[in-house]
Amino acid sequence: MSDVPEHDPDDPLGEPPKESDDAEGLIRRAIDAVSTARAMPLSASVLVARDEMVELLQGALERLPDELRQARWLLRERDEFIAQRKRQAESLLEDVRAQAERMVQRTEIVRQANQVAQRILDDARDEARRLRHEAEDFCDQRLASFEIVLDRTLKTVQAGREKLQATPLPPPAPGQADAYGDGGDVAAFFDQDETGGW
Repeated sequence: MSDVPEHDPDDPLGEPPKESDDAEGLIRRAIDAVSTARAMPLSASVLVARDEMVELLQGALERLPDELRQARWLLRERDEFIAQRKRQAESLLEDVRAQAERMVQRTEIVRQANQVAQRILDDARDEARRLRHEAEDFCDQRLASFEIVLDRTLKTVQAGREKLQATPLPPPAPGQADAYGDGGDVAAFFDQDETGGW
């Protein structure tokens, strides 16, 4: 299961470290070398070539700082990328909030304008209703006055006619012409003091 290619069991360390090997690869090769090394007779200890093991571990140690620097650089790049994306997301959220607030304000302005327009319409309707009632009342009062005048006039006309029917016309004075041609007294007809007046 090792990533390191298999090597001759008689040579537990295999090839010397290459420049292209990374620290992890060299450490894995060292572990593989120890785990596949020949055991000493009657012992759990194994025989490993010291110089080659040290060379593997020294190569891993030398490569480790560069890889750590590269890992730190990648982490810093990742953190900067995440921070940039976070700033962009916050800016976008701020824009969305501002736009939503503008929309709410516009909606509120429209709602207030509708309320004002409705209030103006209601006031205009109330004023029109009041003016119509006033005009109707005025016309009714004028018509009532005309009715009273007409009633009085009608009564005066009726009284005049009744008086004319009840009073015989005197004969015309000698030498005076009758204005109606029948010798009636015109002055008596128009004498309103005797008929009760207007």
